[in-house]
Parts: sequence; structure tokens; C-alpha cells
Amino acid sequence: MSYLNALRLHFAGRFQANVSTVNNDPAHFDNAAFKSSYQNLQGPKMSPPNGWFNPQGDAAWRFLGCKVTAAWMPTGAVTSGDPVLGYIVADTDGRVPAKLVDAFADIWDRATGSVEGDVGAGAMYQSVLTNLQWCDVSASPFLSALRQAARTGLLSIKFNVDGLIMDNTSPDFMTGRIVGSIGPATASEPRHMVVGRQFMATTAGPDVQANFFKPLGAINFCSAVVDETASCIYLDLGNALSTAAPGGAINPQGDLTLSICDPTALPGDPAGTKVAIGVIPTSGAGGYVQNPNWYADTAGIVSLPLSPVQLQAVASSPLLISGDAGVWISESSSSSFVRADRFVYRMSPDETVEIPVYAMRFGKPLAGVGVNFQLDSSQLQTQVGQVSSDSPYVAPSPPVAVPEDALAFNPTAVTDSNGLAVLTLHTRDPGTPRFFNNGTDYGIDGQVYGVRPAFSDAQTYNGPVNQWNFISILLWSGFTPANPVTWTDLQPIFQQYANLYPVMNRFLDLGNYDAVVKNARLLLLAFGLHPEDPNSMPVTRDLSPAKRNAILAWLKNPLPGEVPARANTADIPEPAVGNLTGLAMPKGGKAAAAARRLILRKQ
Repeated sequence: MSYLNALRLHFAGRFQANVSTVNNDPAHFDNAAFKSSYQNLQGPKMSPPNGWFNPQGDAAWRFLGCKVTAAWMPTGAVTSGDPVLGYIVADTDGRVPAKLVDAFADIWDRATGSVEGDVGAGAMYQSVLTNLQWCDVSASPFLSALRQAARTGLLSIKFNVDGLIMDNTSPDFMTGRIVGSIGPATASEPRHMVVGRQFMATTAGPDVQANFFKPLGAINFCSAVVDETASCIYLDLGNALSTAAPGGAINPQGDLTLSICDPTALPGDPAGTKVAIGVIPTSGAGGYVQNPNWYADTAGIVSLPLSPVQLQAVASSPLLISGDAGVWISESSSSSFVRADRFVYRMSPDETVEIPVYAMRFGKPLAGVGVNFQLDSSQLQTQVGQVSSDSPYVAPSPPVAVPEDALAFNPTAVTDSNGLAVLTLHTRDPGTPRFFNNGTDYGIDGQVYGVRPAFSDAQTYNGPVNQWNFISILLWSGFTPANPVTWTDLQPIFQQYANLYPVMNRFLDLGNYDAVVKNARLLLLAFGLHPEDPNSMPVTRDLSPAKRNAILAWLKNPLPGEVPARANTADIPEPAVGNLTGLAMPKGGKAAAAARRLILRKQ
């Protein structure tokens, strides 16, 4: 089970993602050259660019005004007699808000037209809710059924976000639209993906202007689940349909027809044999265009009934969604798919982790098939130094994915009876390849690596590749402080966080010994919390356990040591950026990076 089943609720509203942007520029990690002006807000006509569009971000993630819009049970839609339809979906007002670190998948250029950067992007997030606490839900048949189905203590949640407002003069700055779904989950299923039918989009190509991914068939990656008991298919189009404007209405793309297609035909080939099995109309009460509440009420999820004949055919044939001319997306010709469930890992030197990777065909676990694992740094290369009318200054990026031998892993694995293959990663100290001045000045800790799973046999899968379906590893550098630990060891660490996250300046100067000692008790609490705690420092979760332990030891006995001399940054020239008069608000951090690193693959 997951959110994509007969027992689910939908919600809609706004979200806040208050990310900091000083760290968007790699040059800002150089303590020796950092200037206080790098913490200033970047805006139109500012020259030179500084802290980008939100330097005071605190990484807070919040649900804003989210309401339950609909609920479904196996017997059908929940009626107004169930109080769940009057409930809200909210984060607690009794504790600190959640922190946004790295979460989203299937990021794409959702809004059409002349829209740049993060503003026009759409993305999705899927996970589970744990540590559930239920009140008396007996008045709600839906919640009673959901509680009964959640006996393992888990609920599945998936939401889609778009329409981020990056205008700092707006009262809705750093907020956007969110729609989502919640349903039961089991402990045996993946937490961040659906074991089901996977529709794979083909890139529009390198010659098409894009900030993120732009699908050739105008429909983004999406999933479906066939419910054999209920004889239907649940199709999730929540992050798959484009909009006319950021956070706006769904674009009309004709009646969307779900078909069984001939696996020998090219995906989307109108000449290929296909048999329609269901339609998502544009008009009527269920129309995704004519009904203005369709997206909020359904979160893009539709249920299509299947006849016994269709149910049998679906079990062994690839599926295709098509609309107007040029609008389509399909499964691969083999209906196969492979992906790691959890795809972001933070590791220390000499650490081993086993990563489960799921393989499926026709929505079922695929057993006994080979899976390859290979290094793939194509999604890790960030900005390159440049200046143009639509891009802010950024320093050349430090190298990524080197040294390669800091990661050791099995190149192949075979899936078990549950379609699971295991990638076993072992690490060694990567050194400091992202430090400045040949490693003599403090810089970006550790190194980043990408590992991409793929089927060993090209015949098992030969379709499009989702650029976001890779495993990202942050491997921290080794760190051994003096014994006892002194301020000399830790000041560069504290100073960098003070530089990159100026929101902390409201409370204390992290780079100042006296200020840190004065607040040692509170800092000892914050640094001692589990990283999953929203109160944990740092909010970015990019502090290695070795450095965290050194900080905790020092906070208990804050020896001064020798305070490193700070560079006279007044004499360091600002980057030469040319004439930026009339500069529009720049692309956001993700867009500026992704626009330069799209995989160019032969589809």
C-alpha cells in the first residue's frame, strides 16, 4: 500500500520553503576572502550580485492554510457527513518548524511560456509519516479506516509543489502552491517511491531552452498502480501536467487517454497499435481543465476502472498516456524500471552502508535480474563562473567526484525474489579536494559523488533515463582535532556557518569566541540533538559527525587557543561583473545549476 490506493485523502494549500542563498556561490565558502557584502540581498539593478535572492533564509518548511479537499474509501468518495472534510493539514504550533534540506524529485519546467528559474519549476516529494499519535477518530469513518490500515505505525505521504514566489517585495515571498495525498503504508514497501507502473518521459533535447527538465511529450514522469482486487488503475498525474503560469491552471492538452500499446511500436508513435482503456477528460465535473478545483480536489490522482479483459492485458503490456498531437508519455517497451528508494546519503570515512535498489516490471517486483552500478557525476557539477544578462556571478565550481577511489562498491548485483538488489558502499577519506588555494584555506567539506543503477542487460531496459534517479553521496573529509580541542580547531568551522547563514547573526556571531562561549549551553543542546530533530544545528545537516563531536567536546570545556587572523577583505576586489543595469531577478540556486548539467543522452 501507499498513498496511491483506494484509501486516501487529498489536501491543498500553500507551503513555505525559506532556504538560504548565500551558499549558492562556491566562492562564499572561502573564509579568507569572504566579504560582509556577500550577505546582502541581491535584487534587480544590484551590482555586483551578493547574497542572491534570500540571504536571510532559515531553512524553515511550513504548511500554510492546507485543507483536506477530498477523501476516498474503497466504497467511493467520502461525503460531507464525514468530519475529515473539514480538517486541516498543518505542522504543529508547539515546536520549531521542519527544516528543508534535500528532498524533491522529478523537478521539471512545469510552467510554460517565458518563465525562468525556480519560479516556473514543479517537483514532488514522497515519504512516510512516523511516530503517529491518534486522537479519538471514531466520528470519522474515513479516519477510523485509515487508522486501522496504519497498524504498522506508518502513513504514506506524497505532495507536489510549484509556483514558488521569489519576489522579495511580495508578502508571499518564498511560498508556493502545494497539493498532496496521504494513505496507509506498510513497513515492507519503499518509502520514497511507488512499486508500480512507471511512465518515463523523453527529454526535449539539448537544443531546447530549459531551466530544468523539459519533456518531449509535454508530460512529466509519473506513476500508476493496478489494483487487481478493485479492478482499476490509480494514475498519479499530480506532477505530470504543465500549467499556464507558475502555480496556475492546468494547460489543456486534450482528453488524456490511457492505452495498452504494442511493445514493438515506438513510444508515442501514433501509428503503433494501442487499445484505449480509460480517459481523463478536459470537460465536465471530472475534467482536468473545465473543473477549476480538479487539481486541488484530486492532487492529480484519477482512478480508471478495468474490465477483466483489460486487467489481463495490462498485466503484460506497456501503457501509454496520450492527448493532443505531441502530448504523450509511456512506459518503456519492456515496462521495466529500477531505482534506489532513498537517494541521498551522508557518510564519513571508513563507513559502510547497504542501499536497497528496487527493480520492477509491469508494476511487479522483478526477480533474478542483474543490476549495474556506476559512478555518474553528471548531476553534481554545479555553476561555472560567468556573467550574462540573465545569470548572476558565481565562482567556478570546485571539482566533484574525485578522488574516485574514495568510494568502493560492488559493480553488479542480482535482485532477489522481492525485486531487491543491494548496493554496498564503503568509503575512505577523500581528503579536502574542495578546499581553496590547493587545500591550504578552508573550503567546502568533503566531496560529492553520484552512483546510478541500471539494468545489466540492455534488453531489459532501453528507454529514457530520468536524470534525477541517481544516488547522491556526500562523503565528509576526515577530521582529527587537537587534544584537548581548542578554538583554533573550530573557529574556521564556526566562521563559515556565520558567513553562509547570516540569519544566525540575529542571535550571535558564530565566528566570535566570546559570543559562542556566552551561548555555550544553548549551543551544546542544539549540536547535541539528533540530526533529524528540526532544532538540530546546523539546519543544513552538512556538518560531519567528527566535527560535531569535536564541537560538543569543546563546548563542555571551551579552551581559547589561538584565534586565526581574519583577512583584510576590504582590499579584496569584488568580482568583475560588468554592467548589470536592469538585471532581472536571477535564476535560483537549483535552476542555475541544473540548467548547466542536464544529461545529454541518446534516447
